[in-house]
Amino acid sequence: MYFFCFKYYPLYMVNFMIEAFPIVSIIVPAYDEERTIGNVLSELLHIKDTIPSMEIIVVDDGSTDRTALIASHFSSVRLIKHEKNMGKGAALQTGFRAAHGKVIVVQDADMEYFPREIPNIIRPILTGNADVVFGSRFRKKPCGMSLAHFLGNIILSAVASILYSESITDVMTGYKAFSNEVLKSVDIREKGFLVEVELTGQILRNSWRFKEVPICYMYRPDGVSKIRNRDGLKSLMHLLVQPFQ
Repeated sequence: MYFFCFKYYPLYMVNFMIEAFPIVSIIVPAYDEERTIGNVLSELLHIKDTIPSMEIIVVDDGSTDRTALIASHFSSVRLIKHEKNMGKGAALQTGFRAAHGKVIVVQDADMEYFPREIPNIIRPILTGNADVVFGSRFRKKPCGMSLAHFLGNIILSAVASILYSESITDVMTGYKAFSNEVLKSVDIREKGFLVEVELTGQILRNSWRFKEVPICYMYRPDGVSKIRNRDGLKSLMHLLVQPFQ
């Protein structure tokens, strides 16, 4: 048996090993988010001291603006580009395949979610107390959420709680964290926003340890939401059908 102790390695070797085998991978799916992507990436880099072993992967989903160009200016960020817009689910699949971390976190690119929350979100997984963690906007007071989105989330979460006998307050949250074992077990097929309920259903059906932590939320400062009311209706139908597939 061989034991390796970092104190016997030069500092540059320790840094190389940390970068080569990141503990936490943060996936940032982005589509036409030139107004906010720079702020998101800057905020993510600010938490590097809290999560020193971390990689950031931006998946530009066929943006027609300067999203990819702005992301490319961050030398420590990996940028993957789709030639055309394929949807959030497709962007997440690309990011998950590229991730090397033991824990994978989804970070939306619209500044509705605050990167400073990530250490609290990943802690239950890193300490062995959960396999999946959702950051719940409804365990605190969400600011600026439209009435339609508020009611839609309440309904979807209530239905998911009943179907899977699990207390869920925020199915559609953009903050989801998984162990890499969880992501290896799921079969993601949805290309668009239905990926949120698809992931939730598969995870709870397979009895992975699930936990929610409260997070702060504020409606996006720039641009408009890409989720439409029809996406909520489609998510509800998918949620109802999924347990029987």
